Amino acid sequence: MRLSDSAREALKWDADGLLPAIVQDAHSHQVLMMAYMNRDALDRTLKTGEAVFWSRSRGEIWHKGATSGNVQRVVEIRVDCDADTLLLRVEPAGPACHTGQTTCFFRTLSEFDDKPEQL
Repeated sequence: MRLSDSAREALKWDADGLLPAIVQDAHSHQVLMMAYMNRDALDRTLKTGEAVFWSRSRGEIWHKGATSGNVQRVVEIRVDCDADTLLLRVEPAGPACHTGQTTCFFRTLSEFDDKPEQL
């Protein structure tokens, strides 16, 4: 995958140099997770073909599945109409969520309201 320098700069990076990245299963269309990418994470994703993100909590690059084996092979990257959010369509090698759930969006708002402290 390639991206020209002009296209990379036309993306609307936030003040911290980040873009939200929504991750979707390319086959089921299920939304798996949301993370952030900086320019380096996007470049690494394009180079390796696997999802790489910027971890805001750790302050470092995060290759999804590097330790768990649950990598996400990127099939396609789409950009939204405002150029401020990316959609990564992936083929996941396992669950997306650190809890072991297929998707990070496994709770309804009412379930969360009942037990907001549970992950």
